[in-house]
Amino acid sequence: MLKGKKIVLGITGSIAAYKACLIIRQLVKCGAEVQVVITPAGKEFITPITLSALTSKPVISDFFSQRDGTWHSHVDLGLWADAMLIAPATASSIGKMAHGIADNMLITTYLSMKAPIFVAPAMDLDMFAHPTTQENLETLRQRGNIIIEPQSGELASHLVGKGRMEEPEEIVRVLDEFFYPKDFTGKRVLITAGPTYEKIDPVRFIGNYSSGKMGIALAEECAKRGAEVEFIGGPMHTYPSHRKINLTQVESAQQMYEAATRLYPTCQAGILCAAVADFTPQQTADEKIKREGDNLILQLHPTQDIAKALGAMKRDGQVLVGFALETCNEREHAKDKLQRKNFDFIVLNSLRDKGAGFGHDTNKVTIISRRGSTEYELKSKSEVAKDIIDELVKLRN
Repeated sequence: MLKGKKIVLGITGSIAAYKACLIIRQLVKCGAEVQVVITPAGKEFITPITLSALTSKPVISDFFSQRDGTWHSHVDLGLWADAMLIAPATASSIGKMAHGIADNMLITTYLSMKAPIFVAPAMDLDMFAHPTTQENLETLRQRGNIIIEPQSGELASHLVGKGRMEEPEEIVRVLDEFFYPKDFTGKRVLITAGPTYEKIDPVRFIGNYSSGKMGIALAEECAKRGAEVEFIGGPMHTYPSHRKINLTQVESAQQMYEAATRLYPTCQAGILCAAVADFTPQQTADEKIKREGDNLILQLHPTQDIAKALGAMKRDGQVLVGFALETCNEREHAKDKLQRKNFDFIVLNSLRDKGAGFGHDTNKVTIISRRGSTEYELKSKSEVAKDIIDELVKLRN
């Protein structure tokens, strides 16, 4: 959602100033236009020529650019920007911002800013913990500034984490989410993702190639739009880490069934993206099965049908979305599944489409509902997630 946004990036005199380059690169990659305003002290840590090369704009530092009477208008910057980000923000600059000490171009721009302001503090532990700094930060919060600090957790709980600047990826994520439509605020969404493993013995299982990437993209998209997400993930290499995503890790289809039927009644929507095993071994060996003879015969029985169970318990006001991965007669099978499982719409993808399906970072889908179908081109899974959630929003309106 940063595409086309105009961002003023303020850089102050901190050792973390080098991270501004990473912030700029990510903002530009997202399609934002960046104008850097740097303090005199900031130029001691990073050169304007480096910043200008990344933004394709001259860096603003002084009120007067030349001795011919031309000057930089902090008022114009305040009107131009969609947001101002000050990262890193030193204790000194935070104090000046809190008390209106406009002795450099950055602070005058801050005081003239009409757009939302984001501040990422950067200083050592003692300076950060000092009551004056905390009072100044609280003053900025009360004025509506958004303070970006490392979230509570293992890293932030260590003393070395206090006062350090948040990582560039997280800073850009906060800005990106700020501009997202908040059409899911106050809603709870259930998402299942990844494969299930059905144990044969302590070391072997029946599984599939699902990576869970599509489910992760859907969960993060819902969270960005304000939803609280109940994410049920099978065995995966990575899991979503957004603060609004509650993670339940499972292994088998039975465990996923139990979690889904427990959580779905508390949610307004369910998106069943997991590749759940249809069959599981009738018996699981307690010890590793040894190779004896030429054949091994496994007796399988059906697993619990999660989609059918949730479709049966769906009440008025709830929405249920399914997925279909087919290899032949794709649309016919998907439409049949839509009816049988009581889905509101189903997302079809085919293993015959290059770049779609298991393991890829891209996907090519067709959304099928009772009103008709829409086919989409090959996109990144994060873009596909936007299309799916946009369709879900239409159902709610």
